[in-house]
Amino acid sequence: MRTPTLIILTLAVSHASHLSADEEQTFRTDHSTDETRTWYQLVDGEFPPEGSAHYFSGELTKVDHLNRAFVLRIDRTDKQNRSHFDLPVAITMLPYGAIYYNGAPAALQDIPLGTHLHGLFYAKHPDDETKRLEGWYNRVSIEADFTRCVRIEDDFSFYARQNQHWRIDDYDREQNKLTATLMQQDHAVGEPAVFDVLDSTRVWQDNGIGTLKDIAAGQLVQFNITWATLYGAGRILELWIDDASRQLATSHQLERHRQHIRERGLPAMVNTVDNQQRLVTVTFFDSVDQSLFEELAIVNNEPLGWPIKHEPASTNTAKATLAVARHTLMTYDPVNDRKGGPVRELRRVPRAFGSAGVEATIECSVLLEGFRPNRIVRVYPSHWKVIALPKEEEFFGLDE
Repeated sequence: MRTPTLIILTLAVSHASHLSADEEQTFRTDHSTDETRTWYQLVDGEFPPEGSAHYFSGELTKVDHLNRAFVLRIDRTDKQNRSHFDLPVAITMLPYGAIYYNGAPAALQDIPLGTHLHGLFYAKHPDDETKRLEGWYNRVSIEADFTRCVRIEDDFSFYARQNQHWRIDDYDREQNKLTATLMQQDHAVGEPAVFDVLDSTRVWQDNGIGTLKDIAAGQLVQFNITWATLYGAGRILELWIDDASRQLATSHQLERHRQHIRERGLPAMVNTVDNQQRLVTVTFFDSVDQSLFEELAIVNNEPLGWPIKHEPASTNTAKATLAVARHTLMTYDPVNDRKGGPVRELRRVPRAFGSAGVEATIECSVLLEGFRPNRIVRVYPSHWKVIALPKEEEFFGLDE
């Protein structure tokens, strides 16, 4: 039996643009009808085509934020047998994988356990023999092979990104039941769903905290839920009842994200390396706030504008350093293990799924071993203060 939430979520799913007819013929997608096709297999050093990922949703039950890994309890759907409900899947973020919370970029440690999440995933590598998580009687989820994540986001972010809101149709205060319909502008998306409201549900209104008494029929809201599909549509954890409260939540999370990146560097993939001129060209990932890339083009607190291209003899140039990073984006000792110099070029290029569409060529005083094509680095504009991270965030000294 399909639960009310899944009817809505199935209709609401919209991840990236559709593939062309030729692309769609080569592999299976969520929009394909031919289930004999194989799912797209990621290629090292390449960003995947848009629309090639597989969607599913579930509740966050475990997090290893240092390794950007987590576990989801998968939502119940008609595709599962009842005996396979509520099984876990262990997942790792791709280096260019994006995380969103409250409508802004985030890190895994920003998202509370129990939050219901929507994600886009790719199947594990065929040679990956990692044992899949099992439930009772050695059962595994139908999604157990989709262990590499390119995007994860809470309900707030998922619906806000699609310009959708929930319209409150009714709030039964005695039963603590809230009936709501997902809206795309003035049009309903699916049928109404009934959510549980808890005494602990946090209500946000204007620039502060509201109460359950502030909830009223007709409001267009966003909320985050837990226990989705276990006993109905889900339990509401937090509810934002107006634009002011939603904007405040997003702006707060955005500043938290910016601070996180400024202290850890902009993640990127090495494209090419010119050993003779010691030039490293990188492509930045589409997992950070776009305004941070502007800080690569600042000299003496003045923005240079885009694009920039400096000859080797130039003096008034922006500068940056690079630190070698692992697949998980963890660095080794960024205070001491960074090399760099003038930013010779900073340019915008066509965006790809996972790519921010920003490339930089940086002249390095020394080329480190990790500055190789397809490897991961963190980039620090010269005016960012690089501080020692908590020891657990540095891979230096840890065993492989």
